[in-house]
Amino acid sequence: MGTITLDDSIEAFIKRWAASSGAERANFQSFANELCGVLGVPLPDPAHEEMTRNDYTFERSVKFKDASGTTSPGRIDLYKRNSFVMEAKQSRERGRPKALPGQLDLLTPDYSPRGESNANRAWDTLMLNARRQAEDYARALEADHDWPPFVIVCDVGHCIEMYADFSGRGRDYRQFPDRQGYRVYLSDLRSPDVRARLAAIWTDPASLDPAKQTAKVTREVAGHLAKVSKALEQRLVDPLPANERGPVTEAIALFLMRCLFTMFAEDVKLLPEGCFTRWLERSISNPEKFRHELAQLWQAMDKGGYATIAEAKVKRFNGHFFTSSTVFDLARDEIAALREAAAKDWRQVEPAIFGTLLEQALDKAERGQLGAHYTPKPYVERLVVVTVMEPLRQEWAQVQATAQRLKDEARDKDAMQCVRDFHHKLCTTRVLDPACGTGNFLYLALASMKVLEGEVLEALLSLGGMEGFELMAGEKVGPRQFLGLEKNSRAAAIAELVIWIGYLQWHFRTSSAMPNEPILDDFGNIQCMDAVLTWDGYPVPAIIADTEGNRRESYTNARRPDWPEAEFIVGNPPFIGGANIRSNLGDRYTEALWAVHSNKVNESADFVMYWWDRAAELLTAKGSKLQRFGFVTTNSITQVFSRWVVARHLESKSPLSIIMAIPDHPWH
Repeated sequence: MGTITLDDSIEAFIKRWAASSGAERANFQSFANELCGVLGVPLPDPAHEEMTRNDYTFERSVKFKDASGTTSPGRIDLYKRNSFVMEAKQSRERGRPKALPGQLDLLTPDYSPRGESNANRAWDTLMLNARRQAEDYARALEADHDWPPFVIVCDVGHCIEMYADFSGRGRDYRQFPDRQGYRVYLSDLRSPDVRARLAAIWTDPASLDPAKQTAKVTREVAGHLAKVSKALEQRLVDPLPANERGPVTEAIALFLMRCLFTMFAEDVKLLPEGCFTRWLERSISNPEKFRHELAQLWQAMDKGGYATIAEAKVKRFNGHFFTSSTVFDLARDEIAALREAAAKDWRQVEPAIFGTLLEQALDKAERGQLGAHYTPKPYVERLVVVTVMEPLRQEWAQVQATAQRLKDEARDKDAMQCVRDFHHKLCTTRVLDPACGTGNFLYLALASMKVLEGEVLEALLSLGGMEGFELMAGEKVGPRQFLGLEKNSRAAAIAELVIWIGYLQWHFRTSSAMPNEPILDDFGNIQCMDAVLTWDGYPVPAIIADTEGNRRESYTNARRPDWPEAEFIVGNPPFIGGANIRSNLGDRYTEALWAVHSNKVNESADFVMYWWDRAAELLTAKGSKLQRFGFVTTNSITQVFSRWVVARHLESKSPLSIIMAIPDHPWH
């Protein structure tokens, strides 16, 4: 008598449920119980009359509340506390043409279910509504139940779609783990990795939070870079007079940034896989060739051409990262540190904290507390979601409803055009951070908009197959839309690097196609400038002598600088208390700042209010395209001198409305 194996059970499950049909209510509980068996997770508990005890049950009761306070009952198909809300449907499977390899270029991966026919589900109102319904159920849970990290839509007998929000706020559930993998078909259950991921949603959902692993990798990379930066500074910078150190320090920073991007490029196969890491390994024992061979690689990457290190012709990167091929001689242990950094999986480096950690690694004063302080990613996301994503997602929900109505009226081309128009708008929406630092806010805005773009492209493909992509001409959300202002030239350069690495990570998560050359473009979207004050001859003030021969700085024709036009403004301006502006920024600069902003910002207001005032003015200006702005500010914004700035705009003829304010947000 033969032994029944796990593989046999999986095959039996797939065969049994692939043939199912009918209403989901008749099939779902049996399907879910058998799925639990395949995954090796506990079965749901019997329901209790006392609702508070129903933490893992079918048909879990919730109460919806409308704006008037009226309640109505609802039932979650399957709920597991602190894990997921699952909503089930059983849809019709309708055909959708398979894209030819590379046909959609950057826009979409191959959507055909692995191991199944090329036919795929078309646009299905049931599934779209099921996701919204699952999120509504999560919102309706009792106050002592945290938002579950996952909402799941189960198309019984066909597929499971997973959406995650690890913030604990439930405001931005997105495809998990990405656009290629969020939909699991029955045939995918043959994969142990897929089964392990699903089982973790049941048993340990927090372990799936990608930020945990990527943060660890990112910190380790920064640590290796700090070692090399410190050694170069001790050797090349410290012996110089103080007034000559700046350019050399900047050159070292740019050298290390080029090293980092090269490490990333080989891991995503923009360079021959592993070529740079293997070369670093060889260079440890032969450091004399290091400088010459690396310079030759970067020259080839700038123009495109044969590179000795790669033993191949490399792509043309261009941009401006590789216009300089300055390389410094390194000792064996310093090359070894680069080798350790290169050995990390750069596809897992977290751009949301990478910029801050890199800046600290390159800064002597910050290096000793590497990673000890930065704006935490969840706080950045919280502001980005409310400021940028909520209005975009609200509009997208309206577009989906309109497209479905047009589809129901047999106006398929109009439905596709409706979605395509929204995609064009998404690809031309600009986000400005006027105090961008190393680009963390801009990257997270880019990442969030790329997630939404994935949903839009999914809808287009569902609506019309390849026809849905006609006339799009490769348009996509990209770095040119994310604009920054930053005084510190090194931070500005890091911000640009962060945005490009983040953008290319998203590209390779959703497409197997290589991006077009040049890989990098010099959009000039990160400007090195003061956001609140400029003058003739900026950035160097004039030096003049008074009648007594004393020399002093002069900010000739001081004025407010122009900000790039954008639909959204978000960021974390520098904090300097009103009483400390003069001592921190100097007498002449402070007096020029006050003069330029007289009647706008009280001289005793905190420094952040100069950003708040300008954004508020732009928001209410005639013809302005700005829709919302959001800043991390200080709790003293509620005190008299800073509050006066806010009140002036709230009480103006074109008043603002504050849609979110968080007092004393914990900062750790």
